[in-house]
Amino acid sequence: MPATNTHPKVQHFPLGQIVATPRAMVAFERNQQQPIAFLHRHATGDWGEVCDEDKQANDHAVDNGKRLLSAYSLSDDTKVWVITERDRSVTTLLLPEEY
Repeated sequence: MPATNTHPKVQHFPLGQIVATPRAMVAFERNQQQPIAFLHRHATGDWGEVCDEDKQANDHAVDNGKRLLSAYSLSDDTKVWVITERDRSVTTLLLPEEY
């Protein structure tokens, strides 16, 4: 029987206050997907669909207090960004065109 990892991923940094733009919330509702799933991925270091350079920058930023950016696709291919500010006071869910 193959071994399975039953340990949950550990949150790497605080998210602070969580906010979302109205357009991002409409996209989540339209796709019947929950923002919490993407927040969890972001907080545990799964940066989603960012380039390798941005993944490395995020890995470095976790320890050095820089801004963090993750990018994900919803079921209908709508892109959603999750951004945690450098002081970890706020994490925002938004569509890229809203940035």
